[in-house]
Amino acid sequence: MKVRVLSSLLLLLLPLCQLVAQNSSNAQKFSPSTRTFHFTYNFTVKDIPSGAKRVRVWVPVPQSDQHQVVRVVAIKAPGKIRMTEETEYGNRMLYAEIQNPAVDKAEFTLEYKVTRREYLRGDYARLERTDQMPGLGSVSMNRLIAPDSLIPTDGKIKELAVEVTGAKRGTIAKAKAAYDYLFTNMRYDKTGSGWGRGDAVWACDSKHGNCTDFHSPFIGILRADGIPARFDIGFPLPENKDKGDIAGYHCWAEFYARKTGWIPVDISEAWKAKEKEDYFFGAVDANRVQFSTGRDIILSPKQDGAPLNYFVYPYVEVDGKTHEKLEKQFSFEEVNPSV
Repeated sequence: MKVRVLSSLLLLLLPLCQLVAQNSSNAQKFSPSTRTFHFTYNFTVKDIPSGAKRVRVWVPVPQSDQHQVVRVVAIKAPGKIRMTEETEYGNRMLYAEIQNPAVDKAEFTLEYKVTRREYLRGDYARLERTDQMPGLGSVSMNRLIAPDSLIPTDGKIKELAVEVTGAKRGTIAKAKAAYDYLFTNMRYDKTGSGWGRGDAVWACDSKHGNCTDFHSPFIGILRADGIPARFDIGFPLPENKDKGDIAGYHCWAEFYARKTGWIPVDISEAWKAKEKEDYFFGAVDANRVQFSTGRDIILSPKQDGAPLNYFVYPYVEVDGKTHEKLEKQFSFEEVNPSV
């Protein structure tokens, strides 16, 4: 009798064990939940005009938060340097000033050790159960429901918000509708001109572009509904490599729901890896490092030029004028977290 009861219990427990094993497998099926690496940010300011009086350089510096731990390992920079922070988003930066430069170039190298963690809020079904009413921005979030220069909240973007999210109830459902619309109607395609600026209206008309072009209309649609949303930018890490050069930036977005807090999305990465469509609503993986947040950035100290569309590359002014002659190189190497 005892043997028979034991056998019955084992039969009952077997499906549960299989489910646990399956969930455990699913949790690890895309990439590791943490990555630790050295990141090297190298650039040269070239062709500084003869007779220039003052060269000003601002470099974004990544910060530690709940999703990444950043340690500055080394800085090589000419002139007087100091760490500063702009007030609107709290972005940190290295500011360098070179008076009467004696040569026509200036070389900079910043080295970091970074541990990046998966940023996981859960899947759509679980998130929706906790949220049934739109989460309007509080006074402290007024900036994050306001328009940016290239992310309006009126006109075509407002019309799209009414069309895509108007019938949905709750912050999560509205965000998922915007995510699904852009995933379905846009394509990741960096051909032609106009892409890469994060111009929300252009992206909606052209229906293609890079990560900035996917996430700008997403942010605009949500803000048009009174839902706080923000723009994050940094660099991607190749998923199946442990070292190498990084060609350029990567960006993603977050939106705010009252009962959950900030929730990340990465529509362009989902588009490039269709099997991750569900995953990237409510999560971003550890294959990245974030350098800054926000658009229309006013630097510290304030630049003479216009606010920056976004801040991931160095910004340089020579005698008050923007100087774009830069040679940039970014690289990473995976390291042992305990070292």
